[in-house]
Amino acid sequence: MWKGRFAQETSALVQRYGESVSFDWRLYPHDIAGSIAHSKGLLKAGILTAGEQQQIEAGLLEIRHEIEKGQFEFKESLEDVHMNIEAELTRRIGPAGAKLHTARSRNDQVATDVRLYCRANIDTVLKHVRAMQAALVECAERGGDTVMPGYTHLQRGQPVLFAHHLLAYVEMLDRDAARLADCRKRVNVMPLGSGALAGSTIILDREYVAQELGFDGVTQNSMDAVSDRDFVAELLFDLSLLGVHLSRLSEDVILWASAEFGFVTLSDAHTTGSSLMPQKKNPDVAELTRGKSARLIGNLMSILTLIKGLPMTYNRDLQEDKEPLFDSIDTVVLALEVFTEMISGMDVNAARTTAAAGDPMLLATDLADYLVNHGVPFRQAHEVIGKLVAYSIQEKRGFGDMELAEFQRFSPVFQADVAACLNLETAMHARKGIGAPSPDNVKAQLARWRKALTA
Repeated sequence: MWKGRFAQETSALVQRYGESVSFDWRLYPHDIAGSIAHSKGLLKAGILTAGEQQQIEAGLLEIRHEIEKGQFEFKESLEDVHMNIEAELTRRIGPAGAKLHTARSRNDQVATDVRLYCRANIDTVLKHVRAMQAALVECAERGGDTVMPGYTHLQRGQPVLFAHHLLAYVEMLDRDAARLADCRKRVNVMPLGSGALAGSTIILDREYVAQELGFDGVTQNSMDAVSDRDFVAELLFDLSLLGVHLSRLSEDVILWASAEFGFVTLSDAHTTGSSLMPQKKNPDVAELTRGKSARLIGNLMSILTLIKGLPMTYNRDLQEDKEPLFDSIDTVVLALEVFTEMISGMDVNAARTTAAAGDPMLLATDLADYLVNHGVPFRQAHEVIGKLVAYSIQEKRGFGDMELAEFQRFSPVFQADVAACLNLETAMHARKGIGAPSPDNVKAQLARWRKALTA
């Protein structure tokens, strides 16, 4: 493509070092869509005849069909997916194919292709996020009114519903979906027509081409357009945070599935055994997902490091943006698919969670609230209950086993109605503030999410 300027062939080693077709071939549907739209822009500008544009479009569609069938040979000597497709098109249809690259550069061409790729895959990831949310809601519904301890510092804190715990992850995933949808707005701006860095003296109707490709608008600065990879960094951040949320859920599942907790049972289809210990049933899906979050974070760091020192405008370094992008999307999509399956087959062990939630210490805060409701300042109430807890541990008796006189040793405010605070069902129904885990609140949230995800 640059034989007019160079007297020597490119070294075979340089070709092997610089080729990207081994991984950027997957941009082919977007490259072909972009080229067809560009050809229509050239037709509108009078650069192509209607017959030439039809030749180009038919040839490109034929090449796309062959790639989809695995019948197209990509050549390393042609460097990338863009030149492979253009060279083959020109070989097949002749001079009309050689006109296709008029008023564009590989710089704006690849920037357009990557945006189209990101846009399509954001839509795919969003679909899988919604499926994951639906699986969590369904699992929460199967859990019913099952109570479990809620934890801080991995120490038992207060009682919550199992469903409330799962719905926390539904909320996280919803923020992930919102970030991805917002990122899509910034992705969906077309750089095609920016040329190498300064546009072209052959003026195309960029808005028309953008409409053909489904873009919301066109970029406004040609130098920024060809060198901008902010949208890739933003998408990789969104995918990294999504991966971190899946990793946190993985950690909960790993703990819950252990013999020490025994809160959930994972299906045989989503666990593995041991090559040595026949009794083992390992939560490998959750462990692998927890591990893959490190790759997602690494890919984000890779792109940020890649672009931090680049001068204007396009630099060949930007070829390195694609493998981290491709890998993160592949990783997230597969993780969401398999995790959704796993959650759909996960059952809560109500007997174990209820037994753990029966720990009387989980209601210590309720006792402090009792004192507050009887006029004791919270800090004083906190101190009183702290001393009561120490007494309970020393006597090796739970709050429910104590006499009223023992409570009154720590505060005369305690009356016979304190016993009501020590009833777990009563305590759960009392947690009725917005966002709290009362059974009525959780049922309402489940109904809200069912409706939202169905819509």
